Amino acid sequence: MPGYIWTLVLIGVIGFPLVTAAMFYRAAPRVAVVAAIVAEAWVAVTVWLSAAGVYEQDPVAVQPWIALAILGVGAAVVASTRIPAVARALAAPDTPARLTVPHTLRVVGVFFLLAMVLGKLPAVFALPAGLGDMAVGFAAPFVVRRLRAGSTRGAVWFNVLGIADMALAVAIGFLAGSGPTRLIDVMPATDPIGQLPLSLIATVVVPVGVALHVICLVRLRGTRRSHVAQGRQTGPMPAPVTR
Repeated sequence: MPGYIWTLVLIGVIGFPLVTAAMFYRAAPRVAVVAAIVAEAWVAVTVWLSAAGVYEQDPVAVQPWIALAILGVGAAVVASTRIPAVARALAAPDTPARLTVPHTLRVVGVFFLLAMVLGKLPAVFALPAGLGDMAVGFAAPFVVRRLRAGSTRGAVWFNVLGIADMALAVAIGFLAGSGPTRLIDVMPATDPIGQLPLSLIATVVVPVGVALHVICLVRLRGTRRSHVAQGRQTGPMPAPVTR
């Protein structure tokens, strides 16, 4: 891949966890620093694994390592919310807005389209993956502004569609690859997503991004429940007494 595609990928891969940690630095500096260190350590590990060819497609045998990385990292991020210090940091009212900010970096998904133009990726994968990521990235600042203004309008759909975008890209990536799961016969195949630098998107940005969407949806649900409970406690205004 050309150097400019490497640059765009690394902006997303390195920036996504760092921006996420930075959003919670003031509320919980220790949690933010530890999270950033752990995330970047995983980036280093997955770079090493990818360089060793662990994520590459095999035309004969199914290679589940990218799927396991996505599920494992995503589950670890969601499970970390049960840690008391992390739970306290996420309890702030503006948490949904903070969790949404990192998704602005998904505008760098334009590299999927650039790789398609270079003949490295098929359009059936690059178009939904690239345009979907860019749409989420451009929409994120508007959702953040609404959330900070106290409105959750559109926030749930933003997170649902953000998850769907990543799930669709991963599914097409597997189905259009060179392995036994190939059901979409296109050329070129999606093999580059198992190689550097695109393998880092699948093993870092996708699981972290999906986890942030899930955590945000849980927080939005909790916010709505608290508003409903407050409304029930307050009750309807008494009718004015007339004579």
